[in-house]
Amino acid sequence: MTGLRYVYAVCRPFGTPLQSQLTGIGGAPPGLLHHHGLVAVVSQVPEADFNEEALRAHLEDLDWLAATARAHQGVIDALTTVTTPLPLRLGTVFRDCSGVRSMIEAREDDFLRILDRLDGRVEWGVKVYVEPEPAEAAPAEPAVAAKPASGRDYLRRRRESTHAQEEKWQRAEAFAQSLHERLCRYAEDSRMHPPQNSALSAAPGRNVLNAAYLVPRMHSEEFVELVDRTKDEAPGIRVELTGPWAAYSFTGEAES
Repeated sequence: MTGLRYVYAVCRPFGTPLQSQLTGIGGAPPGLLHHHGLVAVVSQVPEADFNEEALRAHLEDLDWLAATARAHQGVIDALTTVTTPLPLRLGTVFRDCSGVRSMIEAREDDFLRILDRLDGRVEWGVKVYVEPEPAEAAPAEPAVAAKPASGRDYLRRRRESTHAQEEKWQRAEAFAQSLHERLCRYAEDSRMHPPQNSALSAAPGRNVLNAAYLVPRMHSEEFVELVDRTKDEAPGIRVELTGPWAAYSFTGEAES
């Protein structure tokens, strides 16, 4: 192997082979590097793209970043079907295999502890949105111009509109809190992420819950059924479920 070593994840040894056509970043197939009872899932990447300076520049290139993230996620998804991976951060690279082994030795206790905790568990994501108001149809042109509303009428309508919006947000937040509490009955842990910015996510509506749940595989079916049952509970509220994923939110990688 020449070039830098890109590390996707660390896991315990597993017997089921990965998909034969699986490719990682840059089209290179991932390989397994065994060390101290752990396995690093790695592939070769060109130093010209992944040295410190080049990587810093690439992280400003949204197209490159999206393609790299998709390839990274593809390997993690494949691993999730055969074992419990501990995903590492996007762009985790080392000079050679010796560097990967040194990383495993330095973090071995943490890796083993986290893998023990995640074994047999997956991450599900749940988002709750307040649906946007439907666009009002343009009124037909009146035959006679309506008399302008008084200042008092205008202020009254503004107050009523504001009050209705506040009630709507309160109902949505109460629903989201109730749903979160029910989902936690099937989850061993949860993470509350900041609400998504609709301008950045392109998802319609206002995000009032953005949570991740660590769920034993044996309880995933009940978890999914509970989410499905709640989707029609509250008019004007949309519930989205994603997963099952490798347990990104529960690896501690974000804090390391």
